[in-house]
Amino acid sequence: MPTELEDLVGLLHSPQPAVVQIALDNLVGYSQANKEIFAYDNYEAIKDLKNLSKSEGKTMVEQATTCLANLCSDLKVRDLIVEDIDYLKFLVKSIVNITNSNADLMCILLTNLAKNDNIVKILDFKISHDKENNTFKSDKVMDCLMDCFVKGADRSLNKYANFDYLSYFFADISRFQQGRDYFITEQAYDEVVPITKLLVFTEKYDSKIRREGVASTIKNSLFDSTKHHELLTNPNINLLPYILLPIAGPEEIDEDYMFDLPEELQLLPSDKVRDPLKGLICIHLESLLLLCTTRPIREYLREKAVYAIVRELHKVESDSNVVELCDKLVQFLMRDEGEEDVEEIVNEESDDDDAIIEVL
Repeated sequence: MPTELEDLVGLLHSPQPAVVQIALDNLVGYSQANKEIFAYDNYEAIKDLKNLSKSEGKTMVEQATTCLANLCSDLKVRDLIVEDIDYLKFLVKSIVNITNSNADLMCILLTNLAKNDNIVKILDFKISHDKENNTFKSDKVMDCLMDCFVKGADRSLNKYANFDYLSYFFADISRFQQGRDYFITEQAYDEVVPITKLLVFTEKYDSKIRREGVASTIKNSLFDSTKHHELLTNPNINLLPYILLPIAGPEEIDEDYMFDLPEELQLLPSDKVRDPLKGLICIHLESLLLLCTTRPIREYLREKAVYAIVRELHKVESDSNVVELCDKLVQFLMRDEGEEDVEEIVNEESDDDDAIIEVL
């Protein structure tokens, strides 16, 4: 015998729009607190919510998408959505629709779905654009999402969306080899390496979401040590300054080191600020540790006086996690190179929080 709440869930597939709207009005809150009720009747509600998120009504789409995003903490729900290829294609096509008023909400849903390994399917998706649409030059979904993130910052592409949460999606998909390959490979449509488009956001201090997602994407992209030399020495990528700048402060650097630093780190102003979030500083330090995996790159980091930046950070920092990472870096940068290369410095891919983003 279904409970009263399960009866309410069952109303989601009522043929009467007014009844469905009443059900949605009441169920949005339960998508956070009483998620188990959506499992009623073999998760039939998930099919209903997917259909409703495709409807024409702005409020109905918003509420249905909110429910789906919140329910992604249920592994079964994530599977049901990610395994529905047609729905995934609908979702990404909706995000790149620059008139979509729910684009940011759909970015949150996409980010939560990226906790599922099968999300890598998106890397193969293509999308057709209207001939008069000059916003996107590529038919690859990942290229379009990247364009939304870069061009759409501060609502400059879609007045309803800033696409900030795509940075978390990028971080999650870069956990996989296919994802890492995308970010560090020059794309044919614009002859640019995608990760270079993200680097400028490492110091976007008015957006924690962008900084955090981009920092984790950079870190995950460094798990393949064979790519380190190209990422550091190719002037069209020039990765190192964007890892160092967020951890650099206003302290004066000894002249012995100053002009060995990358140009972007030389003669920083007296009002230079570090990233205010200790967790983000830790991510950048972990990226540096990953770069210490092989001897040639350790030598490169020494030549670029990375030690000087880490030392100044260590002097002023009291956070135990930051201090511990600084200590590890100093050990690698000052070590006797008679020792063997390091095989494992940072655990697996980024240990980003597996918790989904809930919509209040």
